[in-house]
Amino acid sequence: MNNKKYFLTSGRLGFGHWSNEDFELAYKLWGNFEVTKFIDARGRLSEEQIQERLNKEIETNNKYGIQYWPMFLLSSDEFIGCCGLRPYDLPKYIYEAGVHILPDFWGNGFATEAIQTVMKYGFTILNAKALFAGHNPKNETSRCLLLKSGFSYTHNEFYPPTGLHHPSYLITLDEYNRDANREKRTGTRVARK
Repeated sequence: MNNKKYFLTSGRLGFGHWSNEDFELAYKLWGNFEVTKFIDARGRLSEEQIQERLNKEIETNNKYGIQYWPMFLLSSDEFIGCCGLRPYDLPKYIYEAGVHILPDFWGNGFATEAIQTVMKYGFTILNAKALFAGHNPKNETSRCLLLKSGFSYTHNEFYPPTGLHHPSYLITLDEYNRDANREKRTGTRVARK
């Protein structure tokens, strides 16, 4: 990352942008089977598959201005994973939210802080009307994270990378705005351009 200048921060996390120079970080994250076992049926990803995933994140950012942004601890600039948005149903202003955290950082509330920061970005900067999210049916932790963050279960949706029907969730702008204490809880600050 370029001198750890973050475009988005929360209480403990800084969000940057993936670049072609970030293969080592991408390998550390998506080369970790504990991270990919719930998001890709191929299991442990090869270097070529990791590069493809990195390229896709960069391409999504170039085309739409969003990606699953790499995240770092503000206290040390240590890489901990990624969290962000992807196009889901753009004509309806619906984006997909997701988070991938390295196992060493599980259980510290980083996923909750990250997803809530990204939710605020989606609703306040991108003017999203709703955010979508899904999870592997075997991933109970992700289910709890989404429910805790205000998402509501809507349906099961086939997810080609795993070959499974994933429980799927939505949170609308109105539902998001009902939680007046969200900013106070997360300490999220969005840098405006």
